[in-house]
Amino acid sequence: MHTRRQFTIQLGCLGALGLGRVAQAQPNDLARLLVGFPPGGSTDNVARRLADKLRGAYAANVIVDNKPGAGAQIAVATVKDAAPDGATLLLSPPAPFTVYPYTYRRLPYATEDVAPVAMVCTFPFALAVGPGVPASVRNLQDFVAWAKATPAKASFGSPAAGSTPHLVGSLLGRMAGFEFTHVAYKGDGPGLQDLMGGQIASYSTVLGSYLPHLQSGRLRLLAVSGTERSSFAPELPTYREQGYPALDMAEWFGIFVPARTPAALVQRAGDAVRAAVAQPDFARGLAEFGMTARSSTAQELGERLRTESAQWRTHVKNIGFTADT
Repeated sequence: MHTRRQFTIQLGCLGALGLGRVAQAQPNDLARLLVGFPPGGSTDNVARRLADKLRGAYAANVIVDNKPGAGAQIAVATVKDAAPDGATLLLSPPAPFTVYPYTYRRLPYATEDVAPVAMVCTFPFALAVGPGVPASVRNLQDFVAWAKATPAKASFGSPAAGSTPHLVGSLLGRMAGFEFTHVAYKGDGPGLQDLMGGQIASYSTVLGSYLPHLQSGRLRLLAVSGTERSSFAPELPTYREQGYPALDMAEWFGIFVPARTPAALVQRAGDAVRAAVAQPDFARGLAEFGMTARSSTAQELGERLRTESAQWRTHVKNIGFTADT
């Protein structure tokens, strides 16, 4: 299913373009930034902040166009079919390209239908427990021991079945050797309410979703993903530190365009995105959601996609999950 040609784009030998030169060469009066989720969520919030920075620099006007449904598949299919003129961009997490090819039998797009442009930000996953778990459980080792001793209570929620947080939780149960029962929710809102109300024992999602609730005392963070601790919760040890190095994956958002987009336009879009991400107020805005502004070249993003796709292919096979019913 995956080949070395995936995500390959003909970048050519182009010199770096400064933001000023980007602004002088606008091919479009209007650019659309597609988002595969409804307004108000984290992806939408990042998209709107990015659109503000691109407006006037990349195109005279940049609008956010929400195309929710099927875990962002509709948005990906939309950008696949868009004209390759630089006027249609997609802001997306990696799952539609790194996870869905292994959990869905059929997709309305192929991974080679889009070309990577640049990364925008990164943020880790985290595991939390609520009042349904004894107060004596303070770390991942304690939790695994408790889950093995009380398997009927060992449940975890996630924002959706087949979401990356769901798969991270399933991997933890498999690696630690206990039955970790999954409860799927429609978003973090209801899931976190049940966690803090004691209806489920634990919850797996991105770290930023927990931050507004930490002062309530109704949830306790046990572990965070990533190769190093998060600056947003520096006291929280990583999965790796607690004996689970395979769970060091992190979530991110990246920009994509139709695969047929000429190299010069891909380069131009990447330069504009990197200039936007480098602005201090953009980074401060993302920090409100527990995200770190971080960009990349198109080649770096393409390589990351290939690496993570290979990893998730193995993980999904080991978990045995399928999104098809």
